[in-house]
Amino acid sequence: MKKKLAAIDIEPVSHQTMADIVELKLLAFLKNNAFKPGDALPKELELAEALGVSRNILREALSRLRVLGMVDSKKRRGMVLTSPDILGSLEKVMDPLIIDESTLQDFFELRLTLEMGLADILFIRKTKKDIAELEQIALAEKVRGKNDVAFRIKSEVEFHGKIYRMTGNHTMQRFQTMLLPIFGHLVTVEKKPAVAKVTHLDLVNLLKNGTIEEFRKGMRDHLGPHFKRIVK
Repeated sequence: MKKKLAAIDIEPVSHQTMADIVELKLLAFLKNNAFKPGDALPKELELAEALGVSRNILREALSRLRVLGMVDSKKRRGMVLTSPDILGSLEKVMDPLIIDESTLQDFFELRLTLEMGLADILFIRKTKKDIAELEQIALAEKVRGKNDVAFRIKSEVEFHGKIYRMTGNHTMQRFQTMLLPIFGHLVTVEKKPAVAKVTHLDLVNLLKNGTIEEFRKGMRDHLGPHFKRIVK
């Protein structure tokens, strides 16, 4: 009679390839030895011998780090550690045509969350010139109205894009640019235009005359219709 076991305590077989293992060991080596962008890496032959692998395996692992933007080859210097372009790969695939609806919604919710946190930085870095330019965008929208879907998307892009530029944060600006196709896609497929009780012009006035907390609340109310569409 077979003995019944409550659980089988056996470590699963690793599915890592040799290149996977070498990649992880290279990353650990770079961290443990405090390599900084611009530092030269040991030569391929030295690394392969130290790891006990062939140069082909080593090159496969290094190619992965190149794809991540972590290493590059320089004349007379060989391989050097570089500062990776964190958003580069994401920018290439951020297309509503190749992303499923669930992921599109996730990214849109990320955008909403990000904009809720912009108030403090905006109030530190806002200038009269920036606010004047933002006001012109909002006034043009008010004159044109919101019945034209294409114009509505364009005005949203211009207004919120300007807000991100006002933060002076390059990474946030790039991230917002990446999210534009997704925003346009979701606005296009919505059944009816989202009408917020706080308009773009109201947000401009809060930036000019309000407090950080008032602006934060205003932004929450402005994004309110989008939050209402979020399902549990």
